[in-house]
Amino acid sequence: MPHVNYLWDDATAATLSPAQRLVYRSNILGADQRITNTGGGNTSAKLSEADPITGAPVTVLWVKGSGGDLRTSTLGNFASLYQDRLIQLQQVYGAMEPRGVKTPAEDHMVGLYPHCTFNLNPRASSIDTPLHSFVPAAHVDHMHPNAVISVAASRNSERLTREIYGDEVIWTPWQRPGFELGLTLQDVVATHPQAKGIVLGQHGLINWADEDKACYELTLSLITKAAEYIEARDKGEATFGGQKYAVLDDAAREATLLQVLPWLRGEVSRKKRMIATLQHDATILRFVNSHDAPRLAELGTSCPDHFLRTKIKPLYVAWDPASGDVEALRTLLADGLAQYRRDYAAYYEACKHPNSPAMRDPNPTVILIPGLGMIAFGKDKSESRVTAEFYNCAVEVMRGAEAIDEYVALPQQEAFDIEYWLLEEAKLQRMPAEKPLARRAVVVVGAGSGIGRAVAHRVAAEGAHVVCADLSAEAAEATAAELTKKYGLGIGVAGSGISGCGPAIGASVNVTDRASVRGLVRQALLAYGAIDHVVVTAGIFPTPDATGHVTDDMWRTTFDINVMGGYLVADECRPVWEAQQLTGSLVLTTSVNALVAKKGSAAYDTSKAAANHLVRTLAVELSPLVRVNGLAPATVVQGSTMFPKDRVMSSLKKYGIAFDPDASADELRAQLAQFYAQRTLTRQPITPEDQAEAAYFLLSDLTGRVTGQVINVDGGLPEAFVR
Repeated sequence: MPHVNYLWDDATAATLSPAQRLVYRSNILGADQRITNTGGGNTSAKLSEADPITGAPVTVLWVKGSGGDLRTSTLGNFASLYQDRLIQLQQVYGAMEPRGVKTPAEDHMVGLYPHCTFNLNPRASSIDTPLHSFVPAAHVDHMHPNAVISVAASRNSERLTREIYGDEVIWTPWQRPGFELGLTLQDVVATHPQAKGIVLGQHGLINWADEDKACYELTLSLITKAAEYIEARDKGEATFGGQKYAVLDDAAREATLLQVLPWLRGEVSRKKRMIATLQHDATILRFVNSHDAPRLAELGTSCPDHFLRTKIKPLYVAWDPASGDVEALRTLLADGLAQYRRDYAAYYEACKHPNSPAMRDPNPTVILIPGLGMIAFGKDKSESRVTAEFYNCAVEVMRGAEAIDEYVALPQQEAFDIEYWLLEEAKLQRMPAEKPLARRAVVVVGAGSGIGRAVAHRVAAEGAHVVCADLSAEAAEATAAELTKKYGLGIGVAGSGISGCGPAIGASVNVTDRASVRGLVRQALLAYGAIDHVVVTAGIFPTPDATGHVTDDMWRTTFDINVMGGYLVADECRPVWEAQQLTGSLVLTTSVNALVAKKGSAAYDTSKAAANHLVRTLAVELSPLVRVNGLAPATVVQGSTMFPKDRVMSSLKKYGIAFDPDASADELRAQLAQFYAQRTLTRQPITPEDQAEAAYFLLSDLTGRVTGQVINVDGGLPEAFVR
């Protein structure tokens, strides 16, 4: 099927229970972004279940719960409610005065849904529950297909619905989701017994059937009819009024983005830090480069799911990419942001109610720039990808509506009443507190193994987006893959290139090569639009020969990695920090050897002494925005790549410790670690995780007034005490 993917497989469905078949249907519907967007739409099934008390058969409504996503849902994402109790709520509601759309009575009904719960299911019910319960069919699909929303968001939506569907699908005007809309649908079904579905004005499609496969196929059929109607009238090169601006080549687009992105991220992060997703595929570029983009962008979006993420409208910046004038772009962005904030405040003041929540962040979450594409922002990578995805859907809705008629957005008051709905506010207030490093991007250099890998895991546990960098691309990507597997890729399917990433990326870097470090900064910005904190754990200990010496070249290499590497990373991140104007932190890994002279490690010890002073110098240079501190490990043997087998044996020889040269590297490391532990005051081996805990402490807000300091994490070596 050209406009949807037919994914139903009878053999698979036959192996599933009725409830599992609902999940299966939901997953394959959600897998096609043309059918519904991430987190949008819902499905249901009225199934016979055994009452847990009486054992008698009862009809239970299984319906996607609040906050679920069809593509990724499991049965645990579905609420289960006694169908007869939901119907009985109509009597409760009917006795309330006043009642109606947007009344306290309607909102009060949401608090009664938990009293209808079947079998103590903890999943919270969706606001759309009545839409599914009050339609009498066994199976109901409510989708947000781009094609059908194009019809629903057209000026002559009612006429178009009749023209496309005849009396098979009935049109209803916009009404906020809730109990009243469920009653409206119940009346439509009763009045039009031949109907198989309803186009919800400005909103989407709902349809039903008595068999689950039939419901699935009907959903696809209705979407296809709308899509075919639109495609027969597609305007081709005249879409969106035709192209006004030329497409930039990839290199020019990227270079321009990198010059404005850190500053732009800082501007939209005035209230709270934001993470970016970049979109520059052909579809979004066709829109932002078009003649009609300014007019359509100003109208805002239609579907409620869209503007909850994208806000009332995006910021469109009328920059001519052919000029290549980045300063002009920055000026246009600055002026546009200022005007957007004024417009948003005016929208809030014009639409607010006496009990409305306080005005939220007035900065845009979607920014459209000719030649560059779309920049979407969210509290984390997953949310910014969803925001970008939703505006991609909005663009397709506008394309379809403009092809067949004229696109119209939801009235501002209706949009406001969704965005500032007290039930939505209550949901926001119930969300758990954000973690300490939420909304932040942390670059960890040396993340492929040892201390760096432990640091990457530690900061990710606190909510950070992590750029795992290492000389070994394979090792860096392996750590990033571990983090992504642990914390999930997140929902949302938008993002071009590396910007479609999850909570972590892997990157190769040679810290002695400025161009390589610059490439690392580039990847961090293209992935997340941000760099907040940096931890450098990359280092080298040159293994001396039998006489305790290293070559001249190894001396130079040791200083290049242990000293110049940290400087180059700081120097290339500095313009990003300065452009963002957001506080950040840098942690450099030095060593207690910087304070304790030892035989056979002159190159390492003196390089680390220089690194200690680099910490102090950078603390002065990067103040007041960026704090710089040092982490000085010692005796970290297990899990450290700085202790290859030859170095371990060299150390064991130096200390006169007998060992078996045929033993494994891990066995020899454990032997050396125990020896080192006995020299400390705590008598405990030091692990990479111990170092990671200190690194997190230094980069976090826990040490927000600490800079220019070096902390020893060595188990307690008196000879390394600062005197």
